[in-house]
Amino acid sequence: MNHYFIADENLRSNPQTYLYQFKTSEYVFTTDSGVFSVGKMDPYTDILLRNLPPVTGTLLDLGCGCGCIGIALAKEYALSVTQTDINPRAVELTLLNCKQNGVTTNAFVSDGFESINENFDTIILNPPIHAGKEIVYRMFEGVRKHLNTGGGFYVVMLDKHGAASAAAHLRGIFGACETLYRKKGLRVFHCMIFLQKTP
Repeated sequence: MNHYFIADENLRSNPQTYLYQFKTSEYVFTTDSGVFSVGKMDPYTDILLRNLPPVTGTLLDLGCGCGCIGIALAKEYALSVTQTDINPRAVELTLLNCKQNGVTTNAFVSDGFESINENFDTIILNPPIHAGKEIVYRMFEGVRKHLNTGGGFYVVMLDKHGAASAAAHLRGIFGACETLYRKKGLRVFHCMIFLQKTP
């Protein structure tokens, strides 16, 4: 198994391209070995995108993979988008896909929030479940520190990958965790910061 959540420079490149329709636009995305969801749009990412409300301001596409989430939202809503991934190949693909789709984002390599200094109005994550609960929960906690008051965090998870326990953990971090979508063992969660964060 190619672990897309690590930086493995030894994987042989095998680019594949797919088309994706989202709202008013058709997109072309190039993927490659060692990057999440090669050759097609991940169905859970698709459900996450299609269950988001309109978003404004600044957005972080955390663990961006080939960049499909941030690129589609940047084009649809004219956002200021930052895209990060631990995998340099993923960031290279994100930059390529930005160019292919006429979108400009700020894309760079970061291990979680390690290289991220600013806060955002919206943060979106399809978490790297196979990296382990400790890493995923650390990402959740990083979101809490980098989300503006009144901002929204959106995450997609499967029941079989611990969605129920993740929801409980998110409630502990944010105080509330709303389920926007739940069907066939898949959930899309929304968390929000209402009160001013303490240092």
